[in-house]
Amino acid sequence: MSEDRLAFIGAGRITRILLCGLQRVGKLPRQVIVCDTDPAAVERLRAALPGCDIVPSSLREAASLDTVFFALHPPAFPTALTEMRGALRPDAVLVSLAPKWTSTTISAGLGGFDRIARAIPNAPSIVNRGYNPIAFAPALPESERERLRALFSCWGAAPDVPEHDLEAYAILTAMGPTYLWYQLYELADLGRSFGLLPEAVTAALTAMVEGTSRTMSESGLSPADVMDLVPVRPLAAIEPTVREAYVTTLTGLHQKLAG
Repeated sequence: MSEDRLAFIGAGRITRILLCGLQRVGKLPRQVIVCDTDPAAVERLRAALPGCDIVPSSLREAASLDTVFFALHPPAFPTALTEMRGALRPDAVLVSLAPKWTSTTISAGLGGFDRIARAIPNAPSIVNRGYNPIAFAPALPESERERLRALFSCWGAAPDVPEHDLEAYAILTAMGPTYLWYQLYELADLGRSFGLLPEAVTAALTAMVEGTSRTMSESGLSPADVMDLVPVRPLAAIEPTVREAYVTTLTGLHQKLAG
């Protein structure tokens, strides 16, 4: 589906990711209304999307459209919600893209507006391979849910999930690429240093990552048996340290988001 106009409150990374994903499949809206307190952020967005009509606006102007994406970090919510109160049209839909703030809390901050969806996008949406769980507030009609599902399908998978699971997905899928990318880029550098051509490195790593994940999900083997498929584990000595870092750091972060 193509939306005629979309509003984004916040012009940062996730807005750029989603708009670039729409551009890649020819689904950019005719016009994008963007509110951000940093003019440089809007200019960076324009630079990334030279063919898109990006119109800077006030927060209340952006909130007056049919579909409004709330793309702010959680600490900015209280001030923005207070300023938006009364600006959203009764038939509009607000899509929050952040963890921690529930639809009930957002609705209270907006003075009772309850046509709300919450999603946790991830960065691969920029190439239409995202995993973006979405939860709908009870008041949002099924017709609007279907409209949003169609829009989110442009970015990849968008399963309906219980709202209380969104913070877990923030840890697992939204932040998940950051746990892997630095390692994969290091492998790419090593592959080139070993004499492989850049395109060969890219093809090999892409296939390896996809095959690795499919082995986990499709082999029917236990985790221990999957990890036993390769007899040599050169980094085995640091695995306990890495595992402990995952458990300690990410458990604490989830407790902070879900608390």
